[in-house]
Amino acid sequence: MNKIITISREFGSGGRELGRRLSEILGIAYYDQEIITEIANRTKLAEQYVDQIVEKQPLVSFPIHIGRTLYPVPNPVLEQRQSILLQHHQIIREMAQKSDCVIVGRCADYILKDFSPFRIFVYAELESRVARCSSRCTENEKYSEKELRQKILSVDKKRAKYYNSYTGQCWGDILNYDLCVNTSQQGIKKFSCMIAGMFEQIK
Repeated sequence: MNKIITISREFGSGGRELGRRLSEILGIAYYDQEIITEIANRTKLAEQYVDQIVEKQPLVSFPIHIGRTLYPVPNPVLEQRQSILLQHHQIIREMAQKSDCVIVGRCADYILKDFSPFRIFVYAELESRVARCSSRCTENEKYSEKELRQKILSVDKKRAKYYNSYTGQCWGDILNYDLCVNTSQQGIKKFSCMIAGMFEQIK
C-alpha cells in the first residue's frame, strides 16, 4: 500500500507550505488545488464553482462515507452538488492508489482511512496566523488586523462545518490525527525535516 500523508490545517497556520515541503523532501506527489481542477475537468464545470461546492456545508446531510449509495434527488441543484462530491471522493482515492503522496485538506484523512494515512493537523495561535497572513498579502489586497482576524475565524468556521458535515467527526479533534503540530513558534522548514524523518521511520 502506498505511503499517504494527509494534512488538515487551521487557516494561516502554514499547513499548505508544510505539505509542499514534505512532498519535496520525501520525493512524493503533492495534491491540493489539483483535486478541484480534476473535478472541474470531469464535470465540465468551472473550478471556482466546484471549489465553492466542495468547501460549502451541504443543504442536506451528506456523510461522505456513503459513497455510491446515494438515493435519487429530484432537485437538479442538489443532484449536481452530489455529483461533484462523489467525484471528489473518487478522485482522492484514485490519487492515493496511484503513488505515495501528500494530500492537503478535502477530508482526505477520513476518505482514505482504509489506506491508513499518516494524519497531521496543523494549528497555531491566532496572533501567529494573523502575522503570517499579513506578511503574505500583496499591495493590492492589504487587510487591517481586525479584517484578517475575521477572515481567519470565518474560514476556520467553514472548514469545521464542512469536515463535520461530511465525516460525522469533529474537525481538529486530536483523536482523529496521528500528529498535531503547533507552528506558532517553530518554522515550517524545521518541522518539515523533523516530520519527514519521523514519517520514514514509522513507515
